[in-house]
Amino acid sequence: MLNQDPSQAREYFAQKLAYVTGPFELDGQIKRGEKITVVDVRLPSDYQAGHIPGAINLPQGKWHTLAGLTKDRTAIIYCYSQTCKLAAAAAVEFASAGIPVVEMEGGFEAWERNGLRIEKE
Repeated sequence: MLNQDPSQAREYFAQKLAYVTGPFELDGQIKRGEKITVVDVRLPSDYQAGHIPGAINLPQGKWHTLAGLTKDRTAIIYCYSQTCKLAAAAAVEFASAGIPVVEMEGGFEAWERNGLRIEKE
């Protein structure tokens, strides 16, 4: 067993909670009308086939435009799955431009798996 420092663990998980959310938490935020922008960073064809209700599509080649993002709304970013790193990469780029960001863990795969509502174009 690792010899863990509880204060380091507390700091790690506090940071994680500040920058990561899950599908059910996001669903609640959407239903409560919180000041967020849900950002789908998958390919446009995958977005059109099904996405989180109200999400905007901002695929990798368009991140630099920051289209649909504002500094007064937190961008909740998701990609394909738990192992997809596109959302984290987008978060780095958006945060570098001054946009507050949070990543939804599990991506669209987790949203679907949990039976949450899906919108199609």
